[in-house]
Amino acid sequence: MLRIAVTGKPGVGKSTVVSGVVQKLDLKACGVRAAEIRVDGERQGFSIEDIDTGRKGILSHIKCTGPKLGKYHVNIGDLDGIGAEAIRAASGCDLVVIDEVGPMELRSENFIRAVEEILDSDRPILAVLHRSSKHPLAQRIRDEFEVLTVDENNRDCLPDRIAARFQQC
Repeated sequence: MLRIAVTGKPGVGKSTVVSGVVQKLDLKACGVRAAEIRVDGERQGFSIEDIDTGRKGILSHIKCTGPKLGKYHVNIGDLDGIGAEAIRAASGCDLVVIDEVGPMELRSENFIRAVEEILDSDRPILAVLHRSSKHPLAQRIRDEFEVLTVDENNRDCLPDRIAARFQQC
């Protein structure tokens, strides 16, 4: 069972790499993806989407309520209701995608449990991992996954390389 995590500096293209991998594969990918919410070129927060159903919500926003992380407030309701549920529902898919395991997502015990449950399964997983989190779940992923660092030099070729690896399984 292949498990790959990508990590790197903020804004380097980790989520873009993961999206590129999913687009290249002829596999049913399920799980969760995050994206920036921008207004007039300014990042206001992050959305969260169930890859399988297309259901979207707010992961964090400068105008939300919830636990504060930097200038953002984490929306635990959508993180649990969309994020954790998408990961739990992904157990029947060919590839589980988790974008991302980072400080915002780790504010939710429900999300943490959902990720731990899928890690205990036999499913192939492609994840985005925060580069410096010391959380036990992040450490478990570092220990159990092949971890690739995304940078400006490799971000364009990584989707093909990673997709080829999953295609072989």
